[in-house]
Amino acid sequence: MESQKPPQKPGINPIWWVVMLALIVWNVYAFWPRTQPQISLPYSSFVAQVKADHVQVVQISGSSIKGNFNTPQPLLELVPVPTPLPGATPVATETVTYTTFTTNFPDVVGDTNLMPLLNQHNVEVLVSPPASPWFTILLTDGLPILLMVGFLVLIGRQASRGQESVFSFGRSKARRFVEDKNKVTFSDVAGADEAKRELQEVVDFLRNPQKYHKLGARIPRGVLLVGPPGTGKTLLGRAVAGEAEVPFYNISASEFVEMFVGVGASRVRTLFEQAKATAPAIVFIDELDAVGRRRGAGIGTVNDEREQTLNQLLVEMDGFDVTHEVIILAATNRPDVLDPALLRPGRFDRQVNVALPDRKGREGILQIHTRPLNLAKDVDLGTLARSTTGLSGADLANLCNEAALVAASKNHDQVFMGDFEEAIDRIILGEVRPLLMEEKDRIVVAYHESGHVLAAWLTPNTDPVHKVTIIPHGRALGVTEQMPEEDRYNYSREELLARIRVMLGGRSAEEIACADITTGAENDLVEATRLTRRMVTRWGMGSLGLQAFTADEQQPFLGYELTQGRDYSEETAAQIDKNIQTILEQCHQEVKALLDREHDKLDALVQTLLKDETVEQDGLERILGPRVGEVKSEK
Repeated sequence: MESQKPPQKPGINPIWWVVMLALIVWNVYAFWPRTQPQISLPYSSFVAQVKADHVQVVQISGSSIKGNFNTPQPLLELVPVPTPLPGATPVATETVTYTTFTTNFPDVVGDTNLMPLLNQHNVEVLVSPPASPWFTILLTDGLPILLMVGFLVLIGRQASRGQESVFSFGRSKARRFVEDKNKVTFSDVAGADEAKRELQEVVDFLRNPQKYHKLGARIPRGVLLVGPPGTGKTLLGRAVAGEAEVPFYNISASEFVEMFVGVGASRVRTLFEQAKATAPAIVFIDELDAVGRRRGAGIGTVNDEREQTLNQLLVEMDGFDVTHEVIILAATNRPDVLDPALLRPGRFDRQVNVALPDRKGREGILQIHTRPLNLAKDVDLGTLARSTTGLSGADLANLCNEAALVAASKNHDQVFMGDFEEAIDRIILGEVRPLLMEEKDRIVVAYHESGHVLAAWLTPNTDPVHKVTIIPHGRALGVTEQMPEEDRYNYSREELLARIRVMLGGRSAEEIACADITTGAENDLVEATRLTRRMVTRWGMGSLGLQAFTADEQQPFLGYELTQGRDYSEETAAQIDKNIQTILEQCHQEVKALLDREHDKLDALVQTLLKDETVEQDGLERILGPRVGEVKSEK
């Protein structure tokens, strides 16, 4: 899409430039010196003319001598005519007279008799200092004037810009996009079929508004796109504008807020005035949570400017006439922090959930982003879609670009499947970090990662292990990569307990083989505790029954829970903590017993890791045998 041209800034009227040019030409013509007939004489001829009493006045300026004759002198009297060669025809000369002359004083040899000779023949003598070069005059006289004029022009322009900024400070900064040949349509969006179906109604209203008005129907005034980061909410907004072929105003919610109270509210009013003037139109507000946060929540979160802006937004959205063909699209990944008044019917009537793409959606996204790439024949987008579970559209776009960068770094003519696999490792595992470790530390890391692998390999209801490595990636000293075979939307209690056992497998392996524990299990313990707390407090999978408890981590506002209070007692909180500890300890003992029984497989995998550093799924099958756990696909 192409941005509309901004309004031209005021300038100087062209007629004033014409007047100024005419004045300059007139002054140059009026003051330009007029020349008279003048001849350049040899110094000897000049002396001869003085002795003949033909010179009236001379002006001496340095070594230059200028003067006037008493009467006009012919050329033959001033400059001797050369004698013609024998037999040559004399050349006829025109009768030309001169009244002024110039000559140069011989500074090298000098002439002390010149002044007495001039006095003897009553010649008036005028003396002036030598003339300065023209560039010196320009630097000393003209340059300061030019600098002064330039400074005044600059000050004038700055003043005019300052006046413009003062009067436009409260105007909206929304950028209007109009249709062009590069417009975005729904065909450019993949992996969000449900969201596209819901937005088709908005497109149909903007194309055929009278069809709805005749029936008395009112289109939703606001549509809120909700979803994780990178799922294509902004792209969907642009696609709606491209399909409807109407003006599209795009602004980030943070652009409303300034340090001065009232500026954001003024910008909201200006934005809606512009949209109504060009209706039917779409106003897209990105990152709505920047201005639409809950009012009066938390401690120290009062922001008068933001709340005034939110109030004005609420008024404008609720003050639409039903015949106004303006639709507000907004996007956010934090719907939990939005003010309830903003989400009520009459403002944002509809919420469209833009979730992470499924396998079919990921394949469609990969097809779009691999169009400009020169793909090799071995690239299978279906396999890539199965290998990228949990990645968003932005992640997949980054994956395609990373694969192209990897291929270019290896001087490939095409992007091969191996380039995509290396790009996936970069995104999921992190960049390889060269790190020199002692052999003792390598052994500890090998046992830790092998514990994760055996717990996942020999425990039912776990995701398959795709790869294990003890090469440092990112902040991790080793990585065990599990890759689900299908997209999962619901988990059973046994599957969650199996996931906890896999998390605790690394610490358990250290206890069995190394007779000591290290700090390498920090992230495993944090994630296992967080998952267990959710099982107990939110999903009713603990020993406390079906009651759900509100956890502090659910509140994004600092101090909000202090004003709301806790819905359970201190005794219940102690029971929650005890239940969490019981589940973690039970899983720990189970996985520790499993690794103790399979100690030989654990040692074999460790030896292979110390030798090869990375073991793929095929190598794991040769060492550990067939997997015991298979993920049950649920529809």
